[in-house]
Amino acid sequence: MNGEKSLQVLIIGSGGREHAIAWKAAQSLRLGKLYTLPGNPGTAQLGENVAGISPDDHPAIQRFCIEKQIDLVIIGPELYLAAGLADDLTEAGIKVFGPSRAAAQIESSKVFSKDFMRRYGIPTARYACFDNLVQALAHLAQVDYPVVIKASGLAAGKGVILPETRQDAKTALESMLAGQAFGEAGSQVVIEERLSGQEVTMLSFSDGATVKPMQPSQDHKRALEGDLGLNTGGMGAYAPVPVCPPEMVSELVRIALQPAVDGLRAEGYPFVGVLYGGFMLTSAGPRVIEFNCRFGGNPGGTAVARIGFPGDSPGLRGRQPGSGGCALEGWGGSLCGTGIRRLSGKLFHRLSDHRSGGRASECRSLSCRDKVRGWENS
Repeated sequence: MNGEKSLQVLIIGSGGREHAIAWKAAQSLRLGKLYTLPGNPGTAQLGENVAGISPDDHPAIQRFCIEKQIDLVIIGPELYLAAGLADDLTEAGIKVFGPSRAAAQIESSKVFSKDFMRRYGIPTARYACFDNLVQALAHLAQVDYPVVIKASGLAAGKGVILPETRQDAKTALESMLAGQAFGEAGSQVVIEERLSGQEVTMLSFSDGATVKPMQPSQDHKRALEGDLGLNTGGMGAYAPVPVCPPEMVSELVRIALQPAVDGLRAEGYPFVGVLYGGFMLTSAGPRVIEFNCRFGGNPGGTAVARIGFPGDSPGLRGRQPGSGGCALEGWGGSLCGTGIRRLSGKLFHRLSDHRSGGRASECRSLSCRDKVRGWENS
C-alpha cells in the first residue's frame, strides 16, 4: 500500500448495484473496513451490513460515520441523492462520492435536465414541458412526429411511456396529469420527440471538473419479445458495444458529458460522482435521451466490473475537484449480465465474463424501430 492509510468505506443502498460496488471496492488493497447500509445478502459476504439505521435518517448516518471513522461514503440510489444525503454528510465533514441535491436535479427533474441541455447546447430531442393537461393535449395534437411521454420526477426507471399511437400518448398524459399514475413524480411531464437508432449507455466519473468515461454498454429496458412491452427499470446489460468504439466514446464526452459537468459547475453546483449518459445514436448524430446522477442498476454492474485501480490508488477521493481518475481493464472481452437470481426477496444480477464464445456481437443489439406503428395515421 506504499504507506497509504487504509480506508473505512460506507456504501448506501440495498440493491444489486450496491453489491457490484462493494464487490469492486473489496478488491482494493487500500480498503480497511467495508460497511453497507442497509445492504443485502450479497454485500454481507464482502463486509458488514448496517442494520437499524434508515438511509432516510441523515443524522443517524452522520453519527455512524463519526463513530466508525468512515473515510468515504458512496451513495448508490438516486432517491437518497435527491433527498440531499450527500449535502448533509459533506456539511458534517464527511467525504462523499455522490452529487449534491442541486446537482442531482439532472436526474431528479427531467424538466430541469431538458432545459439545462438547451442552455448549454447539449444535443437532445425536441421537447416541451407541461403541468397542465389541457395545454399538454393541445401540444400533442399539433406535433408532427412520434413522441415519448416522461414523468419529470423520479419513478424508479418506469416513468417513461413509449406510445404507439396519438391516442396512446393522450391516455398516458391523462394518466399522469389527471390520474396521478406516478404521484408527485408525474405532476410535470415532458413530451419529447421519439428518436430512432442504437441506444447506448455511458457512465463517467466526475470530480466536479473532469470527466473519466467508463466502458459503454447496452441494456434491455422494454418488456416482452420484440420490445413490445412497457419500459422497465432495466433487465440486464452487456458490454462492450460494437456500435460505440473509442472514437465514439470521445465524441460523447466532448458533446455531452464534459459540457454537462462544466455547466453544473458554472451554475454553482459541481457534480461529484457518477454521471450517467443515455444516448441515442441517430442518423443525424448522437442525442442525449437522459442524464442520471449515479451508477445505473444494470449498466453500473457491467461498468464496475471493468474498472481497475491503477497502482491500487483509487482516484475517487470524494469532494476534491481535480482529483478524479480511473482506469479501465482491457476492453477486449465481452461482459454480459447472464442471469438473475433471487435472494431473500431481492433481485441480484450474476455477471459472467464471456471471454471465449460469448462475444458482444452475439448479444441481441438494442435499437428503436425506425417507424412507430400506427402513429402516422392516428
